[in-house]
Amino acid sequence: MQGRGNRFGEVAAVYDDARPGYPPEVGPAMASYMERPLETVAEIGAGTGHGTAVLLGLGAPVTCVEPDARMAAVLQARFPAVTVVAAPFERWVPPPGGVSLLGCAMAWHWLDPQTRAKRAFDAITPGGTLAVFGHRYAYADPAHAASIDAAFRSVPDDGVRPRPDTWARDDIAAAGLFTGVELVRMGRDLPMSTAEYLRLVRTFGPFRARTPQEQETLLAALARTLDGLGGGTTLDLRTTVALARRAGNA
Repeated sequence: MQGRGNRFGEVAAVYDDARPGYPPEVGPAMASYMERPLETVAEIGAGTGHGTAVLLGLGAPVTCVEPDARMAAVLQARFPAVTVVAAPFERWVPPPGGVSLLGCAMAWHWLDPQTRAKRAFDAITPGGTLAVFGHRYAYADPAHAASIDAAFRSVPDDGVRPRPDTWARDDIAAAGLFTGVELVRMGRDLPMSTAEYLRLVRTFGPFRARTPQEQETLLAALARTLDGLGGGTTLDLRTTVALARRAGNA
């Protein structure tokens, strides 16, 4: 995984607690898309298991590939029945013939953009499914969004810009390897106190990449902002599931 390093392992417990899970519609969206019986599932960049919980609900054995040993340890403790491989996706060897479903929750952007689609394609059995899913954190109140954005901009710009909701689908389609590429959208409001929001921010990749001083400055600015907004905010949590199929018959 490109550029991820140890950003998340340093806060594995916070990540597990602060990151929101997925709505119950995600698993059925995958199940209704699949054309062949589900036999085996693998997950790329599984983290501490938020996406794993969805994939386990599909009823097949799950192998999780997670490059950070500290994240993998939390994942294994949460789901003892899951096979956890503590390695980057690029070094993982899929089972002969591939897996029925390859999932990736909030990690597709960490994979090498030049090779991720081809590696995923090669890991899936003919007729199998790729499911890339995740959240985008927006805000229910535009005034809150403007104030929180101003707080983020009060420290040096990290150069990271939000990706459009369709980016994973578009990236997979652009590779030209998969068929039936589509996007399922869902969303919900998620109220968060100041403390809850600050814990969530501590798990963001761009935040982890900042210097310790910049992190402290940003958290203080966000705390002042959210307290001024009444002690928290409500996220407009946008969840997308990009689905694609490897053509052919097993």
